[in-house]
Amino acid sequence: MKKTAALIAVLMMTMAAPLAVTAAEHDHGSMHEGHGSQMAQMGKVVHQQVVDGVKVTFRIMDMKGMGMPAGIKETHHLMAEFADAGSGKPLTEGEVKVKMVNPDKSEQTKDLMGMEGHFGADIVMAKRGKYGVMCKFKVKDGKVRSSKFWYVVK
Repeated sequence: MKKTAALIAVLMMTMAAPLAVTAAEHDHGSMHEGHGSQMAQMGKVVHQQVVDGVKVTFRIMDMKGMGMPAGIKETHHLMAEFADAGSGKPLTEGEVKVKMVNPDKSEQTKDLMGMEGHFGADIVMAKRGKYGVMCKFKVKDGKVRSSKFWYVVK
């Protein structure tokens, strides 16, 4: 758990510096409400779906070349953003759990932590192939919802 927290901190610091410079250059010192976190905007959108009035957007960010500490086995950062489907208002409180079926049929399960406008966790996607991602989430209204999708690592 300490490694994961350290990894997330390093990842956020690594990515925050260039974004802060870009924001300063454009005189946008802060994000406008409803735009989500800058880190979440960096990941590639891999799935979007509306589930019982909640729009969920999944992003995956490849962490190769980001100067990750030696011994870290996680290769990607999985992010989930939730918003009210009607108003578009971000839903940032709740619980999110993801189960992934790897190409070799092994599984990994992660609790996604709340992180500045999205929920996220570092995951292992070291092998090429098709990954099954199954997510169960409960936002502020207390209703449990789920979403599933496939992601291919080439």
